[in-house]
Amino acid sequence: MAVAPLGTVLIIDDHELVGSSLALALRAEGEPASFRPAHSHVDVHRAVAGVEPGLLVLDLDLGRDAEGRRIDTIPLIPGLRAQGWRVLVLSGSSSPTRIGAALHQGGFTWVSKTASMPALVVAIREARVGRSLLHTAHRDQLVQRYVEWDRRQRAVRGRIATLTRREREVLELLAGGVRVHAIAEHFVVSLPTVRTQVRAVLAKLDVGSQLEAVALVRSVDATDDTPGGVLPWVR
Repeated sequence: MAVAPLGTVLIIDDHELVGSSLALALRAEGEPASFRPAHSHVDVHRAVAGVEPGLLVLDLDLGRDAEGRRIDTIPLIPGLRAQGWRVLVLSGSSSPTRIGAALHQGGFTWVSKTASMPALVVAIREARVGRSLLHTAHRDQLVQRYVEWDRRQRAVRGRIATLTRREREVLELLAGGVRVHAIAEHFVVSLPTVRTQVRAVLAKLDVGSQLEAVALVRSVDATDDTPGGVLPWVR
């Protein structure tokens, strides 16, 4: 069954040259496209405010904030979908987990920023009429990869959440290569006290050695939201 084309193509990107060039190329093909630069979640909300929902070409990453953290638009996708936007994710990222997350959150399709301008235009025109050039099997693989990654992350974080504050601090030091004797000196406590804390950490994480504990917590992806290189599970 034929799908009526959406009336609006709105491009949101932090790179003005990319966004404006893409909008220009689409208009040259007769597509009603416009570009709005964005460098924050607030900018995205402002860009779509008062605009009749259509096809939203959304950059997955809007650069970095003042503290150097990635400005990730994935969390915005469900809300944009609820407003009626069909979201085409445009990304320079090659991470299948992040792409899968965007699709899982409601992205209609994904196109790489490394694609040629003609290929981008074709992908957007197809998405506007409800067709995705991303093969269904490939899309399913990307989403499944994210779902499995998320399941593993939640399981490990669940174990880490059972640790006390001091146990987390001990684990952070172990992960940084600090030996038990040095940890005792750092906290000004006895060596047996630290060894008891280490045993508690191993038991709660269900591992048999300090090396396994460190490997387990390093399997939890550190994100750009983690300040100063501190592991994300130390709070």
